[in-house]
Amino acid sequence: MRRHALLALPLMLGLLAGPALGVGLPSEMLPDPAQEQRARSIGHELRCMVCQNQSIEESEADLARDLRRIVRERVAAGDSDSQVVSYLHDRYGDFVLLRPPFTFATAALWGAPFIALGGGLLAILLLRRRRIDPVAAAPLSAEEQARLAALEDGAAR
Repeated sequence: MRRHALLALPLMLGLLAGPALGVGLPSEMLPDPAQEQRARSIGHELRCMVCQNQSIEESEADLARDLRRIVRERVAAGDSDSQVVSYLHDRYGDFVLLRPPFTFATAALWGAPFIALGGGLLAILLLRRRRIDPVAAAPLSAEEQARLAALEDGAAR
């Protein structure tokens, strides 16, 4: 029984250490806790370009690891938060930012849902108007009335 408990001990310790490995290797972290905290907060503003919906701090992709390393190098070199973000923004463009700025280029992306909604509402209104205002049928001519009466007489027999 003791032997099974001793064999299970490494497994239990491995399960407990699993979440800690997701944070990053200690060798990747900055020695100064304040700088490490700054680097993490900057990393939460930057998008992993592989995962696309995660920050580089949350992603385990190789590119995210490289970007985390760059952020930590820039923080250790004494760059301010905005300088680090600007450095990566200049290199990778708006896509690297989790909250891209509202510019003329992104206006279509931001406005497309509203344009589609407005177009759909306009189409519905035009279709309803067409149903509400039916075109009045022209009255039958004397010749058409005579043909209709003849058809009705033939159907009644």
